[in-house]
Amino acid sequence: MLWLKAFHLVFMVTWLAGLFYLPRLFVYHAMADDQISIDRFKLMERKLFWGITTPGAVLTLLFGFWMLHSYAWAAFGHTQWLHWKLLLIGILLLYHIWCGKLLLDFKHDRNTHSHVWYRWFNEVPVVLMIGIILLAVLKPL
Repeated sequence: MLWLKAFHLVFMVTWLAGLFYLPRLFVYHAMADDQISIDRFKLMERKLFWGITTPGAVLTLLFGFWMLHSYAWAAFGHTQWLHWKLLLIGILLLYHIWCGKLLLDFKHDRNTHSHVWYRWFNEVPVVLMIGIILLAVLKPL
């Protein structure tokens, strides 16, 4: 079971690193005004989202649900912290999907948000990560 947890954590770090960096690229992309920079950001965003962030998400969820099925639900399913953690993970997954939508908007030159908006948007996964980790480690409820 420790192997499952270790791989779950490795891919969680990968997923979150991508979710921290992708909106930062959106900040710079929203500020870009020359075609060379715009094309470079489109390429970087696509590679980050599809090559690192999404595989990290899929593997995080795969190992997480494997642990949930193998032992976590039986051991902790009756406690509230696990339900709250799963809710926050669901919100993080929706954020990931939203990033994919924003990626498509940039790809098709349909961005409607300012760099300031993306700076605030960039803080969402940090707040979710703090909640998820505190619930997983402290199991307060």
